[in-house]
Amino acid sequence: MRKLLPGEKIVERGITFERLRNGDGLFTVNVMIDGLRIHRVVGRESDGTTRTQAEEFIARLRTDAKHDRLSLPKGRKIALSFRDAASKYLEKLELEGGKDIKSKRMRLNRHLVPFFGDTPLSKISGFDVERYKKLRQQEKSARGGDRVSTKAKERGAQPVKSARTTTAGTINRELAALSHVFSKAVEWGWLAHRPAKISRLKEGDGRIMYLTVAQVAKLIEAAKASDSAHLYPFIVVAVETSMRMSEILSIRRENVDVERRAIYIPKAKAGRREQPITAHLAAFMKDYIEALPPGTPWLFPSAAAKSGHTVDIRKPFIKAVVAAGLDPALVVRHTLRHTAITHLVQAGIDLPTVKRISGHKTLAMVERYAHQNGEHIQAAMDTLQTRLKLG
Repeated sequence: MRKLLPGEKIVERGITFERLRNGDGLFTVNVMIDGLRIHRVVGRESDGTTRTQAEEFIARLRTDAKHDRLSLPKGRKIALSFRDAASKYLEKLELEGGKDIKSKRMRLNRHLVPFFGDTPLSKISGFDVERYKKLRQQEKSARGGDRVSTKAKERGAQPVKSARTTTAGTINRELAALSHVFSKAVEWGWLAHRPAKISRLKEGDGRIMYLTVAQVAKLIEAAKASDSAHLYPFIVVAVETSMRMSEILSIRRENVDVERRAIYIPKAKAGRREQPITAHLAAFMKDYIEALPPGTPWLFPSAAAKSGHTVDIRKPFIKAVVAAGLDPALVVRHTLRHTAITHLVQAGIDLPTVKRISGHKTLAMVERYAHQNGEHIQAAMDTLQTRLKLG
């Protein structure tokens, strides 16, 4: 395989290895199992995929077929449950190099799998989906009110006190994960067609919560006094870049280039990208990195975390929000991203540039931020008036 030139390939026992133009290697399989031809991309050499993994993938396909897990059109004896489908879905999605797998796994394991459980994937109806939506909406609470998880509620558990709420946006993202399971199940031959239609919830009036300059200053002061050594740098990075929480907490020191004022993000939601940073943040990062323990690859290391870095900062963040005199039911970690993007728009930065900074997939997603107090819009109209020499 190492001797192959770009464009050349080797095919053996249903496994194809192709040397791509960029020098990377691609493993695919093309086999007949129980009368059904299965052609799948296993993975790229640069992602660590090996021939052994391709062989193991074929072995799993044969095992699945033996236990009627592929929903083959003939001889199916065991219905594929949603629980098993979710597990297989995540496994195959990783092999295909799917996006946002961490979030999909969280939504499936925390809410969707506990609800749909052993229900056959092909038997999930529109009524089941609506019942799920209703149950999740019932978890909405008043500020500081009662909340109980979907899984606990199904068991009849009593609610516990919490300031968190289940928003329409949160439920819609869970429904999007469910919809993707349906789509992939059809693509992979588990289902002949999607079992149910999924309609999304209306997400309010479209307004986005963001912090004023004064509120940002109060929150930063509260973060400086926090017991968490990671909270202050996390907030500084968030409000000066608009990066997502997962992107910030998984920054490696090798991916920070203070001279070029950029942070490389290998696994962003919309694909890998380079995040520009301010001169202030570049200087801050230089000092912060120098103060890290020697040999630590992460900017937010955590010996207790399986990943080696901090994955959540919710508790100290809530304490700082309260200390800053803000409402923790409204100001969440993602609010910092909204804040940075909103202030960019209000400062008169053109939307394509804002899109480049925020890492959004489309301009339509950025246009949502051109909505807030309208000062930047009024300033634009004043500019037009002056240019036309009116009034």
